[in-house]
Amino acid sequence: MRFVDQVVLVTGGGSGIGRAAAEAFAAEGATVAVAGRSAEPLAQTVKLVESGGGTASFVVADVTREDDVAALVETVVRRHGGLHVAFNNAGVFVGGGVADLSLAEWSRAVDANLTGTWLSMKHEIAHMRSHGGGTIVNTASNLGAHARRPGISAYVATKAAVSALTRNAALEHVSDGIRINAVSPGPVDTPMSLLPGETPADRASRLRSALPIGRVGTLAEVTSAVLWLASAESGFTVGHDLVLDGGATA
Repeated sequence: MRFVDQVVLVTGGGSGIGRAAAEAFAAEGATVAVAGRSAEPLAQTVKLVESGGGTASFVVADVTREDDVAALVETVVRRHGGLHVAFNNAGVFVGGGVADLSLAEWSRAVDANLTGTWLSMKHEIAHMRSHGGGTIVNTASNLGAHARRPGISAYVATKAAVSALTRNAALEHVSDGIRINAVSPGPVDTPMSLLPGETPADRASRLRSALPIGRVGTLAEVTSAVLWLASAESGFTVGHDLVLDGGATA
């Protein structure tokens, strides 16, 4: 119960890693607020948290819009009495190589993955540094700062930027009592790790030879790392980008 009496905000909380993290934080005593662009999946996350005995609410917000992000943080603080932990997980996967991307596709990746992370941190930090500090964990990727792949240039560039932004922000704000770190997952058991038309069984067969560990990562393996970085147990960890990819970039 590492997060009793703490308020945790999870962006991109309507599915996948965000939903699993919300459930994990709540299971350890946190009051959780989940945010995303669509109410229905967020409401389902809240229902899952509450069915497990936890406390949660949701706020519809687009992290690419500063007015939305400012209102999101204000709403969470007003509704729950504070903000102690933020997991900035919202993001999108955009395919296409440099010469094949449209400006709209490039902008979509930059806006969601990089600008959204920056705006979220900007407003979370503004509250935390005047209220005793806190912890922030951002979702980067093993594709970016750690590895590159042809055909996904916008995704790689923006996730590498999230890693660099995380480290620089950590240096800027550790003296404010705010610890900032990142996780960089590889293939995880979510729809994002499926190739077009691929089934989970097909993915398992592909990853047996593609990853040194021979399998896809579980949601629990990612969320346990997120919770560790957000907890006092990692109190000496600042500006770290924790790679969770089964040895793919070892």
